[in-house]
Amino acid sequence: MDIIVIGSGGREHAIVKKLRENPEIGTIYALPGNAGMKEAECVPVGAKDIPAVVEFALSHEIGFAVVAPDDPLVLGMVDALEEKGVPCFGPAAAAAQIEGSKVFAKNLMKKYGIPTAEYEVFDSVEKARDYCRGAKLPIVVKADGLALGKGVLICQTHEEADAALSEIMEEKLFGESGSRVVIEEFLEGPEVSVLSFTDGKIVVPMISSMDHKRAGDGDTGLNTGGMGTVAPNPYYTPEVAERCMKEIFLPTIAAMNAEGRTFKGCLYFGLMITKDGPKVIEYNCRFGDPETQVVLPLLDTDLFTIMKAVREGTLSSLDIRWKDASACCVILASNGYPKKYETGFPITLPENPKHGAEIFVAGAKSKDGVLVTGGGRVLGVTAVAPTLKEAVKNAYEAAEDVKFENAYMRHDIGARALACKGE
Repeated sequence: MDIIVIGSGGREHAIVKKLRENPEIGTIYALPGNAGMKEAECVPVGAKDIPAVVEFALSHEIGFAVVAPDDPLVLGMVDALEEKGVPCFGPAAAAAQIEGSKVFAKNLMKKYGIPTAEYEVFDSVEKARDYCRGAKLPIVVKADGLALGKGVLICQTHEEADAALSEIMEEKLFGESGSRVVIEEFLEGPEVSVLSFTDGKIVVPMISSMDHKRAGDGDTGLNTGGMGTVAPNPYYTPEVAERCMKEIFLPTIAAMNAEGRTFKGCLYFGLMITKDGPKVIEYNCRFGDPETQVVLPLLDTDLFTIMKAVREGTLSSLDIRWKDASACCVILASNGYPKKYETGFPITLPENPKHGAEIFVAGAKSKDGVLVTGGGRVLGVTAVAPTLKEAVKNAYEAAEDVKFENAYMRHDIGARALACKGE
């Protein structure tokens, strides 16, 4: 069976590599993919170009489609493909709204009693400013819609809140995503990412992970799409996991069903472990990036089998197994990311990465047959090892063998997790 994977980043490369392990699968087409995805045949069709994707799927007799990024999911890519008889992994547009609108997500949690931060919604910048001036600091300002993972601003002062509202609502830094804002109380505690498989009936959480969003060491600098990840997350104890399943995961699935928006696919729970227990910071309607790059290498069960069961509603029939190991992913970015940066520098990759590490390419293109940098986050280097300490060490050693001009990485990925474990 030939399949398509829609998307072009490191997350999609990780999905492609894992799917490649299944002998049932023939050609994997990545739409559009990137020049570093050697396991797939890349096709220059935009991930949001629904008519072109559907036409490609039909003309190439595609047997299954994996829709990975948020934009095409929210726009209805799955609906369009399924309507033409192409089976898909990923939620329909109605269910993808759980990420497509933060207002929808917050209202859903409020209605169904799912623990989250207190919040207010505004479509008037003047009213939002008035509210912020009387609010307890720090305060969190979020653009309502999709914003490449960057539409969340933590404001320490009223001046910062004013500036955030100007950027989002007046200057339209994130386009129409900023027409409405959610203003939230600031929660404190360790963050945990939990990706989960769900067929709308049951929830099967994947291995927990810890993202590192800030650009600089010590969690300093601007928010990025993620500078590295580790898994499992030591803050996600069995007791926390039990509470999350009872108070957050199953209630969310039930709430979506009650709203007539049954969710099938990968539902990502961004959690904060507060002194009052776990609370939802955000939902994503798809695999996280770069969480996928540490979670999927730990998966022992065939991914394609799971994806088909999710779509068919038979997830409960599977015994999904995970490696008894840890993983660390270090992102190599273009210096200057997430703001201004240069691209077009040749990339040298090791033929056999140290410690059996995997390299997931994100922002790269081909120039005269040479792989060159083509984005902010260029690639991720992931190592799997028996312990987290070893996985971190191995990932950094493997990353040393990747070369390109203008390369930048954080040097403390996993430090917080190791400190939590007393290592």
